[in-house]
Amino acid sequence: MSDKPTRDGFGEGLLELGRSNPNVVALSGDLEDSARAVWFKKEFPDRFFSVGIAEQDMIGTAAGLAWAGKIAFACSFSQFVTGKALEQFRLAVCYQRLNVKTAGSHGGLSVGADGATAEALEELSHMRVLPHMTVIVPCDAMEAKQATIASASYPGPVFLRLGRAPVPTVTKPDDAFTIGKANVLRHGADVAIIACGTMVAHALEAAARLARERIESRVINLHTIKPIDEDALIAAARETGAIVTVEEHTVLGGLGGAVAEVVVRHHPVPMRFVGVLDRFGTSGDPAELLRAFHLMPDDIASAVKDVLHAKR
Repeated sequence: MSDKPTRDGFGEGLLELGRSNPNVVALSGDLEDSARAVWFKKEFPDRFFSVGIAEQDMIGTAAGLAWAGKIAFACSFSQFVTGKALEQFRLAVCYQRLNVKTAGSHGGLSVGADGATAEALEELSHMRVLPHMTVIVPCDAMEAKQATIASASYPGPVFLRLGRAPVPTVTKPDDAFTIGKANVLRHGADVAIIACGTMVAHALEAAARLARERIESRVINLHTIKPIDEDALIAAARETGAIVTVEEHTVLGGLGGAVAEVVVRHHPVPMRFVGVLDRFGTSGDPAELLRAFHLMPDDIASAVKDVLHAKR
């Protein structure tokens, strides 16, 4: 299957939900084209609401629709919706545990030329601290479609973090997707590489390179950051004795922090964190940005070797 952005999987899943569930409605902050909700809009114009460039209003309106019994999918650029509407998420959506499902498109560095002001590198930290919020980061378009469909029947608020740039397909059509249940994509006993989103493909490539040096890595696709799969993480810590986390997101409070919170409580082991350090993004080609921010397979392999040295 050719490379596709995860936002396409969201658009496909939302359209399928529209056809199967008349209770599903969609909203956008004037970015339905970019977030791929435009496919839903064209087929179900009476169930689509454009609020203009007003993310706070979009989330408040989505909360109202959910309060009236609808399953509301709201979408915009990830940075805009999480950065501007935090209070609405907290009080209008999460406090009332409403069925508002939010798609934050253009997450991470994949926005490319749009630069630091549009590159969301902090939204996982923002969303996972909100009580009752579920946080999902699909690794490819196929998983994004599965996650979108699954979120419709999952109770309460859900945040889906999506990307703009095409990414390799690493999942298969018959792979199980369960919210809150991590997937082991490669088995290994020397170290566990735990990744989400676009970095899952890079983790698999790093593991393949390390295998040529007789280092066997367990690769875990931790697509759900919250609720987190504690059992999978504890097993990884106990059975490998070393962990590397990988995310296209700040290392402060994202996937790595969530994993560390579990590991330190149950089975502390040496850990290393591959992600964006304490800085903003910048303009550039998405692939070049991943290289510049040290998010490539070689960077993951280096972190693995470093943590294995600490393990000894």
